[in-house]
Amino acid sequence: MTATPQAYLSSAEIRNRFLAHFEARGHTVVPSASLLLDDPNLLFVNAGMVPFKPYFLGQETPPYQRATSVQKCVRTLDIEEVGKTTRHGTFFQMNGNFSFGDYFKEGAVEFAWELITGAQESGGFGFDPERIWVTVLPEDAEARDAWKRIAGLPDERIQPRGLKDNYWNMGVPGPGGPCSEIYIDRGPQFGPDGGPEADEDRFLEIWNLVFMQEELSAVRAKDDFDIAGPLPSKNIDTGMGLERVAYLLQGKNNMYEIDTVFPVIERAQELTGKRYGAGTAEAAIDDVRFRVVADHVRSSLMLIGDGVTPGNEGRGYVLRRLLRRAVRNMRLLGYQDPSLPELLPISRDKMGESYPELVSGWDRIAQVAFAEEEAFRKTLAAGTQIFDLAAGEVKQAKASTIPGEKAFALHDTYGFPIDLTLEMAAEAGLSVDETGFRQLMAEQRERAKADARSKKGQHADTGVYRGILDANGPTEWLAYETLETESRALAVLREGAAVGALGAGEVGEVVLDRTPFYAESGGQAADAGVIEFDGGVLEVLDVQRPVRGLVVHQVRVLEGELGGAGTTLHAKVDPEWRTGARQAHSGTHIVHAALREVLGPTALQSGSYNRPGYLRLDFGWLNALSPEQVKDVELVANNALRADLPVSWDYMTLSQAKDWGALALFGETYDDSKVRVVEIGGPWSRELCGGTHVEHSSQVGTVVVTGESSVGSGNRRIEALTGVEGFAYLARERDVVHQLSTLLKTKPDDMVARVAEMVERLRQSEKEMEKIRLAQLLSGGAALAEGAKDVAGVRLVAQRVDGATGGDVRTLATDVRARLVGDAPAVVVLIGAADGKAAVVAALNDAAQARGLKAGDLVRAAAPLLGGKGGGKADLAQGGGTDVTRIDDALAAVTAAVAQG
Repeated sequence: MTATPQAYLSSAEIRNRFLAHFEARGHTVVPSASLLLDDPNLLFVNAGMVPFKPYFLGQETPPYQRATSVQKCVRTLDIEEVGKTTRHGTFFQMNGNFSFGDYFKEGAVEFAWELITGAQESGGFGFDPERIWVTVLPEDAEARDAWKRIAGLPDERIQPRGLKDNYWNMGVPGPGGPCSEIYIDRGPQFGPDGGPEADEDRFLEIWNLVFMQEELSAVRAKDDFDIAGPLPSKNIDTGMGLERVAYLLQGKNNMYEIDTVFPVIERAQELTGKRYGAGTAEAAIDDVRFRVVADHVRSSLMLIGDGVTPGNEGRGYVLRRLLRRAVRNMRLLGYQDPSLPELLPISRDKMGESYPELVSGWDRIAQVAFAEEEAFRKTLAAGTQIFDLAAGEVKQAKASTIPGEKAFALHDTYGFPIDLTLEMAAEAGLSVDETGFRQLMAEQRERAKADARSKKGQHADTGVYRGILDANGPTEWLAYETLETESRALAVLREGAAVGALGAGEVGEVVLDRTPFYAESGGQAADAGVIEFDGGVLEVLDVQRPVRGLVVHQVRVLEGELGGAGTTLHAKVDPEWRTGARQAHSGTHIVHAALREVLGPTALQSGSYNRPGYLRLDFGWLNALSPEQVKDVELVANNALRADLPVSWDYMTLSQAKDWGALALFGETYDDSKVRVVEIGGPWSRELCGGTHVEHSSQVGTVVVTGESSVGSGNRRIEALTGVEGFAYLARERDVVHQLSTLLKTKPDDMVARVAEMVERLRQSEKEMEKIRLAQLLSGGAALAEGAKDVAGVRLVAQRVDGATGGDVRTLATDVRARLVGDAPAVVVLIGAADGKAAVVAALNDAAQARGLKAGDLVRAAAPLLGGKGGGKADLAQGGGTDVTRIDDALAAVTAAVAQG
């Protein structure tokens, strides 16, 4: 029995066949969502059903009854385990078909069976029906019967498995149901017979059919939950691992050897001179490294492609770890040069067949990735120096083990991999307290898990909002049409629970049946304003959408007492606030377009925030902008304002918007059935956006760039003011110029030259004063040398020098040492006191060193008494501290150290 099918199918072909199969059966093909969906429970999309969660949860009405997709997914729970097994990777693709109240178990089984067993020449996958096993929940007779009738599977190849294996839920209250998993028998060379229950390496799961049919009221564990009752409609959610199917249909043993992954390993072999799969014990270690490189390069490519940039927290930290682990493993394989420029294009070419945006966005992707590798190479150099200091301290203490906290600091603070620390420690004849390091890592992971659990709890907290949505339908949202509406309170909440009233001064939440308030989204701050009712006024503090379709207002009662649900209210947005918000949001689009005009098309927005009069825009860029570039961006933006460009918006499908050239911003969630495209000046600026905007660019008023800075490797931030706030900023600058020109008695146009002249004169004066001060300081050198005392045959100068800084003391000490001529041992130790700090310098001549005295030892005798530390060479050393009250004690300690010799 061989596991290799007759015909090879590429990953792209598998993907296309899956989508075509279900499209031909009435399913709407839905493009993969971004990996960065706005979900409080998820760092990244980790399953094919995630983009459809609002439909399964009943938060939104699905625009289709049947859908199919190939969803990009990333799972990051065990990054350090990648490559050690051959089935799991960080990035993967999940083929799925979905039914929302349409077909159920029989349909799901029939569609799946047709595809996996259908002849390859007819568009199927061509798996041998005799190799197919399935599992079902023991009590799910309907699924078992479907497999027997539709697929003709015998009872022995329909294995019952318990709730842990064959029941699906989200881990929180919501939909759930039994599932049926499809397995392929790879053959006896992969393990014992007996089906999935016996061995899941031989019997490889490729597809999970989930039958959502129950509403869960509580979930304590995967196999411990309470069922509230049946769902209003039964749904289908399936997930087929594309990579698993690929290695079966390509005759490979694991996902790292398929067509979209192995080419990276092939190039890595060429670069390193090592061979993958050599079969020796040493090669097995290298095989893991090759797999880590291949997985992490592809995963990093996909994350950067969706807008993630390296950082120190959240998604950015995951990407940074992936990139640095790829680079580090290439170094462990023996390749010391930059590796990402060699490997990332290989992955781009293979994944670009299914995701063409990786090719069109390559310049930006490469810029981000290559900059991170260069930064890591510098980190390695800096970390090596820090390691050397730590190793030196261990050896000086006559120990042999680097403490776990030192290794953890290298790893956590400086990004220095633990395997590199272990390797370098061994080379230095030292060991590392791995137990202590692992304990600190475990504590860090537990903190991360606790944080994840707290975020997961947010999903449960939305239950009250889902209940309001289910009972009343979505909020009638009128922010685009009006600033005032008559409304009715659907619910009044305090601390997440419904209340009958809110009294004066209390803060709570109000859900209205209709609202003109803009809820914070797309980088735009929520509207401000008031909600009036008979006998009272509410101040609107914030407006959010905790679940899709529902707008919730956080309010403070300014006057009166607000009743509960059913109260009639009048909602009024502050018109000045809205005007400023529109100016800032349109200004953000204009600055974005100006950036791309000045810097090029790769300067794409990666995040933004705007409120009335202020905007900030983050964009992918490697280097700081020059003053000329900042000036050019501001000029292009204001020229667009002067041109009075028309601002318009329209609704279309996501695919139509992309064909039209509209920019979809990274990390935003878009529904393919309808998106809003905002256009400023025709094709000059076209972006998907749900924010509020002006009607003509001139209404922005002005764009005043106030700052440009770094917000992480390969990411910059530009800040600007708009409207009245921009004019006020310029007015303040004008007033400053006027005051300075009056003080300097010069014209504004001549002020720069006048200030430059004054600065140069001041600099020259300071240089002259420094010469005089230094001459005065050194003039005391002769007197100090003459005052040298004989201590155990050593000419010793140990003195306090008030008003002298570290540099002054160093200069004076070397001058005094030079004055102590002769063959006798000479030691000079001076302690300066200035600005509440002490600086100690020891300078020794050759004779003193020959006697066994060392400048570093003398400084270390004095510095601790001063509340500090120090060290240096045998002839000259320096230190300091913050306790100037103990200078005399420190000098006495130095004298004692010299006397003891």
